[in-house]
Amino acid sequence: MIRDIKAIFERDPAARSVLEVVLTYSGLHALWFYRLARFFLKARLLLLARLTSQLGRFITGIEIHPGAKLGNNFFIDHGMGVVIGETTEIGDNVTIYQGVTLGGTGKEKGKRHPTIGHNVVIGAGAKILGNIRIGNNVKIGANAVILKSVPDDSTVVGVPGEVVRIKGYNPLELVQTADLPDPVMEKIEEMQKEIEEFRTQCQRWRKECGK
Repeated sequence: MIRDIKAIFERDPAARSVLEVVLTYSGLHALWFYRLARFFLKARLLLLARLTSQLGRFITGIEIHPGAKLGNNFFIDHGMGVVIGETTEIGDNVTIYQGVTLGGTGKEKGKRHPTIGHNVVIGAGAKILGNIRIGNNVKIGANAVILKSVPDDSTVVGVPGEVVRIKGYNPLELVQTADLPDPVMEKIEEMQKEIEEFRTQCQRWRKECGK
């Protein structure tokens, strides 16, 4: 419990007091429901585990399956709409924002949810689907859709997710989506340059033909 509260103060500048965090942070409450549900799951009280999980979902808006495995210093910021599937595995020092889904594709059996490495930041609305691995020290931009594994020390943006290799950042810093590259805009800019070059070439041909 103390470690959970400490993780919030390390990563959320809006946190002002321990009392405020304990009473108002839904991500913290969701973790407590998860741990109780997981206790019941290990005790083979399966129905009670699921009922506890559903109660936590109803109260917090965050769904964490009791079968998921969460590492130390896990932080859910805001949290509404977060879904973490049954076979998800999450490493240490991971931060996720509202609307994130760590889910399956509906095709697999057994291990069907993602494995998240250490020191990962997952932006709001991101979807990570299937039995894939997200490496250590990875940043995932808001609303990215990830369907394949991501190497260590990477930033991922877009739909589908595109990897940009970036090293040397602080793994616990908050994701700044405005600073992330936009692969779609980069492609559009490349096309605009090609069109301008083609227009210039056409004008040159007209001049030569007019002579």
